[in-house]
Amino acid sequence: MADRRVYIDYNATTPLKAEVKAAMIEDFDIYGNASSMHASGRLAHARVEEARAAVGKLLGTPPKNIIFTSGGSESNNTVFQTMRRLAMGEKRTPLSGGEGKVLSEGRTEIITTSIEHPCVLNSAAYLKTLGFKVTFLPVDEYGTIKTDAYKAALSERTLLVSVMMANNEIGTIQDIKEIAQLAKAAGAWMHTDAVQAVGKIPVNVEDLGVDYLTMSAHKIYGPKGIGALYIREGAPLFPLIHGGHQEDGQRAGTYNNIGILGFGKAAELAFDSVDRYGRELSVLRARLRDGLSAKIPNIKINGHPTEVLPNTLNVSFPGAEGESILLSMDIMGIEASTGSACASGSLEPSHVLMATGVGPELAHGSIRFSLGWGITQTDIDYIIETLPPIISRLRAMSTLAS
Repeated sequence: MADRRVYIDYNATTPLKAEVKAAMIEDFDIYGNASSMHASGRLAHARVEEARAAVGKLLGTPPKNIIFTSGGSESNNTVFQTMRRLAMGEKRTPLSGGEGKVLSEGRTEIITTSIEHPCVLNSAAYLKTLGFKVTFLPVDEYGTIKTDAYKAALSERTLLVSVMMANNEIGTIQDIKEIAQLAKAAGAWMHTDAVQAVGKIPVNVEDLGVDYLTMSAHKIYGPKGIGALYIREGAPLFPLIHGGHQEDGQRAGTYNNIGILGFGKAAELAFDSVDRYGRELSVLRARLRDGLSAKIPNIKINGHPTEVLPNTLNVSFPGAEGESILLSMDIMGIEASTGSACASGSLEPSHVLMATGVGPELAHGSIRFSLGWGITQTDIDYIIETLPPIISRLRAMSTLAS
């Protein structure tokens, strides 16, 4: 095993920033239940609301439009289950003032994309089993949705459009503002899974015009097990979890004080550093891309050449198998990924790469490098020097085997 370790899998998860860890340790002593009315409870509640304000500030929205969840999957499921209940005729829309008119009457069509995170794909697939029409939009070779196909799919029966802001595997950024405008013109609700975008690029929900936005703390150097859902004022929302009065009745369960406080500190730090993150990480990404391209023949860079996350580089290595590359890099202390962490146990090729036209063999030979705070130029140069002989050896073995 190598003496050095280079972690370059930040899209899977990020380490706690020191400031976040310190804030969470401090909260261990604030043990009150945030729903209690005594002094300890009031203090805990105040800290929860401070965190909510920090998350709202990061997204450019008042804190009242933020509810805390256990993470991105719960937030996304909450939106899809809200759509199911709207289509069933339920009228309770608490955030818009109790009994509200059903804007979804006669609408039972969902539009999403073929490259979403599994929690969106599977939520949409579940609604399909209930009789919803679901359209999985195709993407081009860069992972950008095909606008003509999107416009053709929109109709007076469209209930929800759900499009990921930035793809977790290839980093391609969608034009969510334009997508939302078209959705709203058709009378549909608009949701975006922004788990990979928030903290890496500027995200302002008012500018985007979305009704729902999902984010997760552990992607922005906060703790795991805590996330948030933005709900535009007036948009319907039905609880996924029933119980007490927490989150204005929208998400029951005792507040995860420590996780929420860590989330708030992470959001605060992300707000202050998002521009610097983009500048510094894009330079390192370009150095890695150019270095690998110069030293390893016949590779393919996946994703959009310009509209891409500043930290994400997905590379296909024809003639070498992805898991073998990963294991060989791991021996040398380099920790990367073949794609989404949620699909790491699957033997199937990446659905994202397949949707962009990359064949199964090439998809199986693809590696996602996702950079983050802590990655240095020296780390990048180590990868550039270490990976070429690995690829050369695996290609030679593949040739001999054939």
